[in-house]
Amino acid sequence: MTLLLNNEEVEKALLPQEAIAATESIYRELAEGKALNRPRSQVYLPAESKQHPGFHYRMKTQEGGSLDCGMWALRLTSDMAGFSYTAGVKRRRILPVATGNTYCGLVILFDVEKIEPVAIMPDGVIQKVRVAAMSAVGAKYLAPEKPRTLGLFGSGWQASAHLEFLAAQYRFDEIKVYSPNQEHCKMFCKEMSRKLGRDNVRAVGTPRECAVSSDFIQAATAAWDPVFDGHWVEKGMYVASIGGSDASNKRREIDDECIRRADIYFVHSKEVARNDQSPDVWEVAQKGIKRWEDIGELQDLVAGKAKGRVSADQITCFNNNTGAGTQFAAVGAAVVKRARAMGLGRELPTEWFLESVSP
Repeated sequence: MTLLLNNEEVEKALLPQEAIAATESIYRELAEGKALNRPRSQVYLPAESKQHPGFHYRMKTQEGGSLDCGMWALRLTSDMAGFSYTAGVKRRRILPVATGNTYCGLVILFDVEKIEPVAIMPDGVIQKVRVAAMSAVGAKYLAPEKPRTLGLFGSGWQASAHLEFLAAQYRFDEIKVYSPNQEHCKMFCKEMSRKLGRDNVRAVGTPRECAVSSDFIQAATAAWDPVFDGHWVEKGMYVASIGGSDASNKRREIDDECIRRADIYFVHSKEVARNDQSPDVWEVAQKGIKRWEDIGELQDLVAGKAKGRVSADQITCFNNNTGAGTQFAAVGAAVVKRARAMGLGRELPTEWFLESVSP
């Protein structure tokens, strides 16, 4: 049987520590040549949409998997994509034009031995969680062993997942949160304090207040420009970002000065950064801020092929710069196992997806 899950069921079946462990494991396999990841692909229908002038149909896919987790994941999004201008800057927009003003994104998991589909689920919640799990893995190798103060930039969906996952991994004495929307930021802190059972999550009024004196800085925003001044970064700090760009979407969360000050700079994928000529990876190498060969990749860190933080006064930085199919395979496998144990979802006859002729 093939398990069909909705976003609410995926969220019920997700445990931070299981998602983190699964992500770390598959990246160790990736470094050892036991897993495979295909960089994301984005194609746009050349003709403009008849109903949405200025917008084009876009198909985005990424995939990956491994023998140990037993899954191959195909993540796909069927989008209506275009551009608008904010403060004179061209930025991409995705329109919710599916039935009921919704979006269309799916993750399909296949059994790598039996080749048949194991599960189908929306990509929304698992997309949020796989980013947070990857950030948590990066922090394990690059952050101070016992960080005291978290400075979190963002108060949205990704920020909530990151705070939940990092709080499961560390006992912060203080958690400071900054977002330009102060009212929303205060509501976010109140809700996350309740959810985490902590009374040390508080909103701060400026980016500087969030960054200064924090030994762990995590940006988890939808920002297009750096969210704090790299001159504020001091010895011993760990800085992390999820602001990955693509060829048509040059966003970033950390500036050149922050990267210049980092003693160690790791990213998720240099291949994707090179293909997309990302400003916070590829361009910093072109500018001579960091040598390309000195920028590390997380998989080598997990596998022990590269060194992470080795002293307390190092400034370390991790740029979670892109998504990957391997993440969906690892986290998806953990979701399916727990969902089945909890009796979640609907079982569909697998033969609906199979055929007797050779494809």
